[in-house]
Amino acid sequence: MSRDFLYTGSPVHIVFREGASASTGEWVEKLGCRKALVLSTPHQKADAEALATRLGPLCVGVFAGAVMHTPIYVTEAAMLAVKQTGADCVVSLGGGSTTGLGKAIAYRTDLPQIVIPTTYAGSECTPILGQTEGGRKTTVRHASILPEVVIYDAALTTGLPVAMSVTSGLNAMAHAVEALYAQDRNPISSLMAVEGLRAFRSSLPKIADAPADMALRADALYGAWLCGTVLGTVGMALHHKICHTLGGTFDTPHAETHAIMLPHTAAYNAVSVPDLLAPVAEIFGGSVGGGLWDFAKGIGAPIALRDLGLSEADLDRAAGIATENPYWNPRPIDRSSIRALLQDAYEGRRPT
Repeated sequence: MSRDFLYTGSPVHIVFREGASASTGEWVEKLGCRKALVLSTPHQKADAEALATRLGPLCVGVFAGAVMHTPIYVTEAAMLAVKQTGADCVVSLGGGSTTGLGKAIAYRTDLPQIVIPTTYAGSECTPILGQTEGGRKTTVRHASILPEVVIYDAALTTGLPVAMSVTSGLNAMAHAVEALYAQDRNPISSLMAVEGLRAFRSSLPKIADAPADMALRADALYGAWLCGTVLGTVGMALHHKICHTLGGTFDTPHAETHAIMLPHTAAYNAVSVPDLLAPVAEIFGGSVGGGLWDFAKGIGAPIALRDLGLSEADLDRAAGIATENPYWNPRPIDRSSIRALLQDAYEGRRPT
């Protein structure tokens, strides 16, 4: 068996420790910065303002307008805030929406980023930006998009509601599953992917019973780091293309969309690469798609696209968009097969 591969390690500084967010100011200074702009969603504005207060003179303001799918109009508003405050770095506090906004700013300005995740999205470890304009979500990969520092503080995730913890974790798991069959996979990315899946397999079911358990939260955050890191080192395939289509065109909630689609996209590709996805079947039991579906349902995750407000007519349009310019995928993609896959996901059927 050939062992040929290419591997490039991530240059991101990872700070993983309970209470580590207290050192944010130190990292601002280590980056040579003095004027941090703190970013958040409207929901987390109070937390962002509290962080700004702790940063003191190192902070020049708060922009609390981040939303899902990183629409261009929000980025433009944030860019105005950057200009008005004279910010020389951004500190993104929150989940994938806030991280995405920080990346969008960095892509346009090359400002340094510090990310403090409060969910398990994992996107903080990738040089990938997904942004939405005119009802279409597109992605771009560039070195300037990759954050310089990521601070993982499990204490900030204990308040994450169980339902959001579940969908956020499944979102991160999707990165790992796709990494296992990525065209540019390598031994390190595959090892990290499997380790990340195991971390979530053991932690997510228990978080539902003990959401304030710091050890469980740390295990899940560890899984998020692993899954996000592998996404940053390999390419994306069918799963992410479909989720970008649904989110960008129909504004479906990001994590919930990934949670619902993961068993179906994994089952679709397991037909062609059962050996590469064998670890998934081993970790979750039974078939690849069926095991993931059982796991998701067992921890209370949404399982049907119709529950996100989509109509069957939307599935026709989604299938068309998802197959117009498809990402590389281990199994050939055609419109009728993807339409059937979407129908199964719409109805919440267990993949066979």
